[in-house]
Amino acid sequence: MNIEIVVGSVLGASEYVAEALEQTLQDEHTVKYHFQPTVEAVNFDNLLIVVTSTHGAGDLPDNIQAFADHLSELNLSKLQALVIGLGDSSYDTFCEGASKMAQVIEKANGKLLLPIFQIDVLHHPIPEDIAVNWLQKNLSYVVSQFNS
Repeated sequence: MNIEIVVGSVLGASEYVAEALEQTLQDEHTVKYHFQPTVEAVNFDNLLIVVTSTHGAGDLPDNIQAFADHLSELNLSKLQALVIGLGDSSYDTFCEGASKMAQVIEKANGKLLLPIFQIDVLHHPIPEDIAVNWLQKNLSYVVSQFNS
């Protein structure tokens, strides 16, 4: 399976998670990593994995905002995706960036193969570990659902 990983990060934790997922997947899948994503660079026929934190008052990180804005203007009925959000549950805007990305995907007529996976960095100070475990646990299901 071909996979596109798009990351939205301010302080680097989402990058670490995305890189760990890339390393986990690359032995059996073709993976392309996007830190400054553009809709032109992402192949939406592939599985899209978005890993994003939340910035400010529930906003997407700057490096992914333009991608999200452009994506919301498209009609991508073949788009299938997973969204992983990192956040701090002591804030009212916990994982709001991930929620916004899920809404953008759905607005583009894309499909989330699983509910948003939210990682609370207060309880998981090394978020890449729980993200990799979650992906490994769900990967066979995702593969079976992709383009089915």
